[in-house]
Amino acid sequence: MRIADVLRNKGTTVATVGPGATVAELLGVLADHNVGALPVIDGGRIIGIVSERDVVRRLHAGGAALLQARVADIMTTEVTTCSPNDDVSDLAAVMTSRRFRHLPVVVDGELAGIVSIGDLVKARIDLLESEREQLQSYIAG
Repeated sequence: MRIADVLRNKGTTVATVGPGATVAELLGVLADHNVGALPVIDGGRIIGIVSERDVVRRLHAGGAALLQARVADIMTTEVTTCSPNDDVSDLAAVMTSRRFRHLPVVVDGELAGIVSIGDLVKARIDLLESEREQLQSYIAG
């Protein structure tokens, strides 16, 4: 199964944030879209990614003043991305071993979607369920 299959079911709409947004604004976007991470976009390019985890760790270290900091100050700048042709199982292993939960999907340098580890687990479960149903149908047939 490929990432394109996941995006076909999930959709390609991605909430994003700019590097100049405050952490307070970031939290609003995360809450409004009910997501755990946002790609940081500048001039149409992904320049970072920022997650709830990033906020919590820095809030613990710096206190409430963090809410006025810029997203650029807390984002992860080395963003791992994938393509629609990448294999779901391979990416799930990468995400697990590198301990991140969100992976932007890029086509020709442009953001084309985002997948979470939950999306990949759901895709694998759906595939296994489909295979089970096919086997049951074959046996009963």
